[in-house]
Amino acid sequence: MLRLLLTLVRAGALLLALLISLTARAETQWPLTITDAVGREVTIPARPKAVLLGSGFNLVALSLIHPDPVNLLAGWSGDMKNDNPEIYESFVRKFPRLADVPLIDDGSGPGLSFETILTLKADLAVLANWQADTEPGQRAIEYLESTGVPVVVVDFNNEPLKNTPDNMRLLGRIFEREAQAEDFARFYEERLARIRDRVAKRPEPGPKVLMEAFPAADRCCWAYGVGGLGEFIGVAGGRNIAEGKLPRPGGMMNAEAVMAENPDVYIATSSPGGKYSGFSIGPGVAAEEAERTLAEAVDKPVMASIAAVRNGRVHGLWNFFNAIPLNIVAAEALATWLRPDLFPDIDPAVTLAEINRRFAAVPFEGSYWISLKASK
Repeated sequence: MLRLLLTLVRAGALLLALLISLTARAETQWPLTITDAVGREVTIPARPKAVLLGSGFNLVALSLIHPDPVNLLAGWSGDMKNDNPEIYESFVRKFPRLADVPLIDDGSGPGLSFETILTLKADLAVLANWQADTEPGQRAIEYLESTGVPVVVVDFNNEPLKNTPDNMRLLGRIFEREAQAEDFARFYEERLARIRDRVAKRPEPGPKVLMEAFPAADRCCWAYGVGGLGEFIGVAGGRNIAEGKLPRPGGMMNAEAVMAENPDVYIATSSPGGKYSGFSIGPGVAAEEAERTLAEAVDKPVMASIAAVRNGRVHGLWNFFNAIPLNIVAAEALATWLRPDLFPDIDPAVTLAEINRRFAAVPFEGSYWISLKASK
């Protein structure tokens, strides 16, 4: 009798799980009409199964909500593969099929090959906002839509702190992964709120900051403005020396201007392997390499003269946080660098480990941020 009862209980539990699963799937009604990151209303006829990624970096976003994002792809851009081959290789190790997914451009990002796209039977294209803003991107959207392929634009770099959670929710709706996307969005929002709340309670002026992209020995300095990763400076309680002097994305700031501002904190951004700068940081990079190359990057007269270098407040960050939803880790790193008094309990390594454990189809490994010790 007891055995029969247990069997009935198990059967009931299985039936309940099936009903919940069917109900969850029924929540997505096709055709689905959404509003994308740039305000375009897009109707998607059916659940996407063959997707074109205009930027390969958006595979990272999909991998945070889908256990096999590569299985969704009909074609993709080679920009992530070209710029960060280490992260590409980590995806190929987990999903060997990725090596055979057709490339829809030359890896430069802005241009898409219409001839290649024509050969692929895609049912959806996902473009990055920086592509949609260009003339080639506009032509690509018009061409794709003329062939019956709906185009959705996502944005993880224009106003990342505002846009990242909503863009993850958008992808969750499109790919029927709403629960997973909501979990990540809330995870992101909770950590961002922790930073905002503490800074708001201590609104005194923070340190002056220079964030330089891809430092080079022969020039100074491409400084982030208040957009993209530069937005994180203010949120973390710092003062960006480029604010009001450069366009929102940033631009060149000469050595004299940098020395006159005398920033308290210096942050360099770069990528692995020295492709764009001698400073090497990011996926697949050992901490020793990141620290050594950062030290070399600031070994020049203009940097030696500023307070940040003299006082040992020199840091490095993976530049491509500006293209993926992992940017909350960058926000935490800046918070600990700029206002260590407010964030003694925050560790971006712990946050990244939780992302790897809870969300990532492929774990993110390497040195994504680094700090130099004060010079003697």
